Amino acid sequence: MSLFWRIFLSNAAVLCSAAVLLLVGPATVSTPALLTEAVIVFGGIVAMLGANAFLIRIGLAPLRRLTAAMTTADLLRPGQRTNVTGQAGVADVIRSFNTMLDRLEAERATSSARALSAQEAERRRIAQELHDEVGQTMTAVLLKLKQVSDKAPDPIGEDLLEVKERTRESLDEIRRIARRLRPGVLEELGLLSALKELISANSEHAKVVIHKHLDPGLPELDDETELVLYRVAQEGLTNIARHANATEVNLTLRRLGPGVELRIRDDGQGVRGAAEGAGIRGMRERALLIGADIDVFAAPDTGTVVRLYAPIRNRSNLS
Repeated sequence: MSLFWRIFLSNAAVLCSAAVLLLVGPATVSTPALLTEAVIVFGGIVAMLGANAFLIRIGLAPLRRLTAAMTTADLLRPGQRTNVTGQAGVADVIRSFNTMLDRLEAERATSSARALSAQEAERRRIAQELHDEVGQTMTAVLLKLKQVSDKAPDPIGEDLLEVKERTRESLDEIRRIARRLRPGVLEELGLLSALKELISANSEHAKVVIHKHLDPGLPELDDETELVLYRVAQEGLTNIARHANATEVNLTLRRLGPGVELRIRDDGQGVRGAAEGAGIRGMRERALLIGADIDVFAAPDTGTVVRLYAPIRNRSNLS
């Protein structure tokens, strides 16, 4: 039965019940109506309205739950579905909404995969240009400065040495940026070595003590899963350096059940109910690529915890 007919028949049932009570009951209405009769009539109307509201509220309860689900739906947190309850039209609406979420999540995952793949390709290109072109040019400048400073008189030589040191610092910064854009260690030596280098670089640059706990017995992971784990760790440490005001960080990577868990915990100021920024939403998008679950929440005492659980995917089953 459709929603229209259910509401219509509910109202009809209330009106018919009132009519039957009026016909078979002892109550009558005088002309003009007495005060007691008016009270009875208005009391009957209130009872009818209450019964009608109760029946309609029961009938529309699934739609209220659907409305709440619509306002809280987030494609970066897949799997949230509304239970299919109610009859006929209401159940069809809820079922259609769940089907729409399935389609949107699949389309979002596909488009995110394409966008992130293009982003990684662009990062590799920029890192290559920084290393091959800008890096080599600045290296040549350093060599030339050294030759000139060796021949220049003392006052000018000291100035040239200072310029040379500034140039060397700039070259080191360019190399650091290139490594962040394209983690060559990840491709050459694997995830654990890349994370160790990332932790070392962040400890020096952000002045934060990072305690690492990396399980040496991790299972073999596909390239995409390793890249997601690395990028999430990189973004997590970057967020801590920028926003957390933390002094210590614990980074753990271990095998957990049929997957691996990455956990980053700091002793900073915590999330404090703040809205998620682009960094965290970017981590969620990356997690969707490999079917991973990611949570960002306040630690029990102080600080923030980022937890990523990635299932182990068989390389032979990947396209």
